[in-house]
Amino acid sequence: MSLKEYEFQLNDGTSLPPVGMGTVHMQGAKGVTSLVQAIDRGYRLIDTSTNYNNEGMVGEAIRRSSVPREELIISSKLPGAAHDYDKAILMIQESLYRIGIDYFDKYLIHWPLPKQGKFTEAWQGLVDAQKFGLIKTIGVSNFLEEHLDQIISETGVTPATNQIERHPYFNNKELVQVNEERGIITEAWSPLGREINDVLTNDTLRSIADKYGKSVAQVILRWNYENNVLTVAKASNPVHQKANLDLFDFSLSEEDKEHIDSLDQGEDGRLQGQHPNEYEEFD
Repeated sequence: MSLKEYEFQLNDGTSLPPVGMGTVHMQGAKGVTSLVQAIDRGYRLIDTSTNYNNEGMVGEAIRRSSVPREELIISSKLPGAAHDYDKAILMIQESLYRIGIDYFDKYLIHWPLPKQGKFTEAWQGLVDAQKFGLIKTIGVSNFLEEHLDQIISETGVTPATNQIERHPYFNNKELVQVNEERGIITEAWSPLGREINDVLTNDTLRSIADKYGKSVAQVILRWNYENNVLTVAKASNPVHQKANLDLFDFSLSEEDKEHIDSLDQGEDGRLQGQHPNEYEEFD
């Protein structure tokens, strides 16, 4: 199905579909098969990262797909080991070579790593890489209000998107609002939770899903869409891939959205305690 009429408009004049295909833990031949199936089913935004160790898989899926490259939106992320300006430029180039494409449609800084104090330098790298034609749209991931304000103030460039943890047990509403106030579209990673929690079997969510004749996953993705949040959800199963795009024939009542919001557990709801001011990754 086409998602064109439901796209989010970004502050740089580009647009993104409301649901992207996550690729974390997808690798090798199995990953290629799943990703090609997803593209055939209508996914156009493909989200990867250097840290996922699957850029080769993504590139092979792009080549095997029947969809022209220019119709795909390939997004990746800068790892913590490349926050130095020169390293950032080289990493972006290297990732393009690995995937086998000439440019990224979207590229993010994966984590701010404030203890290292280099995220503004990394952001300047993305700003310049965009000027060089290596990236079309630039954004960040897991940035808090203070991180956003620092890079905006010091470079004069506002990210187009901020990909953050958001699911019913950690709805991150304050940061969603912070993004909105700055004209930044929020992307939700792990919107369906993970194996370590029971989001998909939660009784409240199951009751809401039954009311609309939908799955819990569809209700969560729709909840995000109605809150102007783009979702990046991984689905290897063909049935789930199709269902995750089938969100636009129903709307949630305000009461049901409030019930979903009420499931928030604050900081205790984070999937793995990955607070952006503390979590560090250098792979």
